[in-house]
Amino acid sequence: MITAYRSRHDRLEKLDLSEHHLRESIWIDLACPTEAEEDAVEAALALDIPTREDMQEIEVSSRIYREGGVLFLTAQIVASHEARETEIGPVTFVVRPDRLVTVHYHHPGSLKYFADWAARHDTALASGLDTLLALLEAVVDRLADILEAEARKHDSLSKAIFLAHRPSGKAETLPVVLQRIGRAEDLNAKVRESLGTLLRMVVYLATTAEQAGGPALGTGEKATAQVLLEDIRSLREVAGAQSEKVRFLLDATLGVINIRQSDVIKIFSVVAFVFLPPTLIASIYGMNFKYMPELEWSWGYPMAVGLMVLSALVPYFLFRWKKWL
Repeated sequence: MITAYRSRHDRLEKLDLSEHHLRESIWIDLACPTEAEEDAVEAALALDIPTREDMQEIEVSSRIYREGGVLFLTAQIVASHEARETEIGPVTFVVRPDRLVTVHYHHPGSLKYFADWAARHDTALASGLDTLLALLEAVVDRLADILEAEARKHDSLSKAIFLAHRPSGKAETLPVVLQRIGRAEDLNAKVRESLGTLLRMVVYLATTAEQAGGPALGTGEKATAQVLLEDIRSLREVAGAQSEKVRFLLDATLGVINIRQSDVIKIFSVVAFVFLPPTLIASIYGMNFKYMPELEWSWGYPMAVGLMVLSALVPYFLFRWKKWL
């Protein structure tokens, strides 16, 4: 799908492509484009749109390069959905002096958020680099929101594991906690991957974009890029700290599971020990020897039963006194 925007009165305005041409746009967004849509954009702008296979390349030279005075920058962008698992996929930013083209095959919410925000607020978008930097700010803000939400979830997980007033018998909730920890680690890894690719991209813009043969950052744009760099680096530190927190929560949960399993084994061990002396007495009087004087006693049976009860109560009260139960 092709969505085109133009800058009008410092606001981003969506173009009706039935009435306007792509050359009037400052930002063209290609979401899961068909071959016909790619051909239309390539013909209108005289550039070569990277294919989906090209966007999947992991070499830095395949993700960040110049060609014919056009910048091609690819970063991994997170698409977070409440109803589905979080996705991560490549988004290619094709930067020309007069416009920006984005290509992606998933649906990052940060792109739509930026389009909606820039349509309501004054945003001076005079070039492709202006649009790129403003869009990257929205992407970084979205990643910050995700990390903040995850930090609150980590606090909830900590309470679920460590609060003293929780009933100790709810062992069945621990597998659910493990699933939540797994999802948290998966999301955190995706955010860190996204931040890493964005960092490389912004460093490239800030340090090498001034060379001839392509869009160049102005003084104000360099300042914006430096602020973006600081934001990305700080978010990477936060993501690293949250990764350590997730590992701690995983270790703590596994420790709680081991403790509860040990408690169960301890109960079985105590029960076995309590019933061991009565079993011994019953085994003795169950032997088929001819001469056993107690067999002839009228009080022999009550004596044997009493011995079994007493031999069971003695270790039970001993364990209670030692607070092993």
